[in-house]
Amino acid sequence: MGQCSDRLSVIVGPTGVGKTEFALRRAEEWGCPIVNCDSRQIYRELPIGTAAPTAEEQARVKHYFVGTHSLADDYNAGQYERDAVELLRSLMGEGSDGHPFAILTGGSMLYMSAVLRGLDDLPTVPAEVRQGVQQEYEAKGLAWLQEEVRRIDPAYWNEADQSNPQRLLHCVEITRVAGVPYSQLRKRTHAERPWRVHITCLARPREELYERINRRVDKMMEAGLEEEARRAYMPFKEQGLPVPNSLRTVGYSEMIDFIEGRCTREEAIDKIKQHTRNYAKRQMTWYRNSLYNYSA
Repeated sequence: MGQCSDRLSVIVGPTGVGKTEFALRRAEEWGCPIVNCDSRQIYRELPIGTAAPTAEEQARVKHYFVGTHSLADDYNAGQYERDAVELLRSLMGEGSDGHPFAILTGGSMLYMSAVLRGLDDLPTVPAEVRQGVQQEYEAKGLAWLQEEVRRIDPAYWNEADQSNPQRLLHCVEITRVAGVPYSQLRKRTHAERPWRVHITCLARPREELYERINRRVDKMMEAGLEEEARRAYMPFKEQGLPVPNSLRTVGYSEMIDFIEGRCTREEAIDKIKQHTRNYAKRQMTWYRNSLYNYSA
């Protein structure tokens, strides 16, 4: 693909497929920066479990939104949309550093949608509402959360990632604050962006992808994922603070279950592999249903 002015090259694909190295090679060829679109790689405490670009990889190409925030920060997709769009405007606009285009890559479907389409203008959730919903979830578990979303917003339930507590919690919070189902507040129009978009979706045969995922989890454990999870989780537990949503995701939730004695280390590792494979499958479904029909 030749160079085009004001073009955003979006590189997507399931976790473990090889997005990082592919994006690095393309960025080196074009001489352009990489904008990270992974909701967990922005946290400096989580480099191992998120497979964040290493220091050596970041030395090869300028990266944005990698290790820029702390888990203690209250950062969300709405803030990312604002910050990423502003950054891309500055990178590709007149008077920029000379990059007529940039690369956007990462595995977070919500963050990707925020940049490409824009997010809904939803009400702010007060801290007491968020804490109340979180406490109910911690006391009653995922089955309660799933049933609650099914009850209050059947339309969203039918299209939601039903095993992702972060998304389900968001639905409950917004519905309770707004007094109407979350699905009724979601817009279907795209925000206008001042660039053209080219999407590259990477894929591998399923068995090859799953084997890569299994090997990557083993390497994460060898690199110290258990210790990383302990360092990230224990300060919140010791201070009696709500566990951040980023630690309720694949890799960390299973390690926390092990730390809390709810499963063995081997069971946690097996669950990480299984849940990562499941997540990769959901990513591909979302790419097919959403990005393949995207037009800028």
